Amino acid sequence: MSTEPLLSVKGLTKHFPVKRGIVFQSAVGTVRAVDGLTFDVAPGETLALVGESGCGKSTTGRLVLRLIEATEGTIRFAGRDVRTLSRGALRDLRRDMQIIFQDPYASLNPRLTVGETLAEPLKLHGLASGTALRRRIDELLGEVGLSAWHALRYPHEFSGGQRQRIGIARALASQPKLIVCDEPVSALDVSIQAQVINLLQDLKAKLGLSYIFIAHDLAVVRHISDRVAVMYLGKIVELAPKRSLFARPRHPYTQALLSAVPVPDPTAQRARIRLAGDVPSPLNPPKGCRFHTRCAHAQDRCRMEEPLLRPLKDGGAEGQVVACHFAESIVPPALVPENDPPYARRLAALRKLSAAA
Repeated sequence: MSTEPLLSVKGLTKHFPVKRGIVFQSAVGTVRAVDGLTFDVAPGETLALVGESGCGKSTTGRLVLRLIEATEGTIRFAGRDVRTLSRGALRDLRRDMQIIFQDPYASLNPRLTVGETLAEPLKLHGLASGTALRRRIDELLGEVGLSAWHALRYPHEFSGGQRQRIGIARALASQPKLIVCDEPVSALDVSIQAQVINLLQDLKAKLGLSYIFIAHDLAVVRHISDRVAVMYLGKIVELAPKRSLFARPRHPYTQALLSAVPVPDPTAQRARIRLAGDVPSPLNPPKGCRFHTRCAHAQDRCRMEEPLLRPLKDGGAEGQVVACHFAESIVPPALVPENDPPYARRLAALRKLSAAA
């Protein structure tokens, strides 16, 4: 991977005003949907954004693409300041930045055939015309596992998984460098999810793509991501390489999320961290650490002082940063205890197989 990030986001903020009144509207509050995010995405990297519903993941993806305008912060893509681009320059840049939407049923125009849907970005960016346009549409359909004759059909004639493949083909049409995947498999059956995830990985390897992968399914994230950013109430609370985060999460919220991931063994024993209360309202987030109202380790400092995203003082993993005052003193739980009998049996069986090989 290149040392220069493809995408660099600093202090990204989006506040939505809450207004009251029908004719003479007045602002009565502000929803802090995204509040000061900073992260990079390297060429060929998959950065996953995870967290509970409403934490600001999808809003972040749309801010990066300037589908909605940020309140504050900088977004630099391939060295260009995205927020200062004119309408024409932004249209040109969008050839390199695309999105796959969550709902394959709502993201396709029902009045257009698949061929017409794929032809739009090709014509818009002047990438193909005439017979070359038809060949390119056939190539795109082939890349996502569909047949050329599917171009003549309408979206309602496809299954959910096929529609999502069409959405992926549309995102690939302009030959982008970065694709925001906004929960692209959450509306699909589990077996179809695996097919789409494998397709995204194959395309990444083949075309050198970078992904911002938005999800709340940690099993999917573990399969596809290189790094993971955990969000809570509009902020990143932990950012780390995938292996480090799943092996030794350091923020209490990350630990609680990972403890809830099901283990495919009904006899397995593991500690479950149950969070008290509900997620606070982004209209009035708590003072200090936003997680302190649900955190079992919260102290007076957490209620008064907001923690910064920082490297761990005890070293931690390379590239792991945490927004917690007491991350070094919180012992990470054993997500799968080594003395758990089913785990020990599986480990012994794997070692036996490895020795035989």
